[in-house]
Amino acid sequence: MRIIFMGTPEFSVPVLQALVDAGHDIACVYCQPPRPAGRGKKDRPSPVQDRAQALGLPVRHPASLKGAEAQAEFAALRADLAVVVAYGLILPQAILDAPRRGCLNIHASLLPRWRGAAPIHRAIMAGDAQTGICIMQMEAGLDTGPVLLRQATPIGAEDTTADLHDRLSAMGAALIVQALARLDDLVPVPQAQDGVTYAAKIDKAEARVNWTQSAETVDRQIRGLSPFPGAWCEIGAERVKLLRSRLTKGKGAPGQVLGGLVIACGSGAVEVLQVQREGKRSVPADEFLRGFEMPDCLG
Repeated sequence: MRIIFMGTPEFSVPVLQALVDAGHDIACVYCQPPRPAGRGKKDRPSPVQDRAQALGLPVRHPASLKGAEAQAEFAALRADLAVVVAYGLILPQAILDAPRRGCLNIHASLLPRWRGAAPIHRAIMAGDAQTGICIMQMEAGLDTGPVLLRQATPIGAEDTTADLHDRLSAMGAALIVQALARLDDLVPVPQAQDGVTYAAKIDKAEARVNWTQSAETVDRQIRGLSPFPGAWCEIGAERVKLLRSRLTKGKGAPGQVLGGLVIACGSGAVEVLQVQREGKRSVPADEFLRGFEMPDCLG
């Protein structure tokens, strides 16, 4: 099929590669414009742009698709289909209507649960037992379109957003190839009206750990916000990111250090497994403890 691919972050890269490997004709790759990054704040192409250029594919990165010129350029590609995954722009109706067979979105949740920007983070933070991938026909609403294929995966007791990100990206790549191979036979299934939830964009204000909350809530916060923005607390006078954790036995005042990096919460305790000091690389807890004098209580 002749496909327009629309995606930007690392999550989208395996999908683009899978479409190329499956022999589809990629008419053009759309992604977000290069952004300032690194210490020098130089413009850096997105992961999708890097991969597309390595594959010799044409790339466009318009700041908006609302203008008549951008929409005409898109329609002139005469694509059979657009495949969209974590692109980062709302698609106007003219864009949705341009490909002969519409636009398919790869969404990292079991719709209608966790429509919106941060479905992986929110699933972990809510304590969901499973999540998954949906291949959805796009329409004007936010992730409201009918679903062609879905596949579930359990959320493990120690899974972080980084872990699920990689697993779901690979699942999405495999599932979209299946969907395109079976497109004529798939029946779109409207999303249920019950069970709709919205995965709001993560706010950095959510990242500070409140040890008066239950151990379950703190553990989900640490795992759900890892690696970005990273849950954090104050250890002594230093802000430290907490990147992996698990529930453990223990009891004490909220924030009390019970030994090593086992921390008491409002109820129960968590064991922090991986941390990152400001300006440093992330390290396992035992390595961190060798060079850090722990206080009796964390802030």
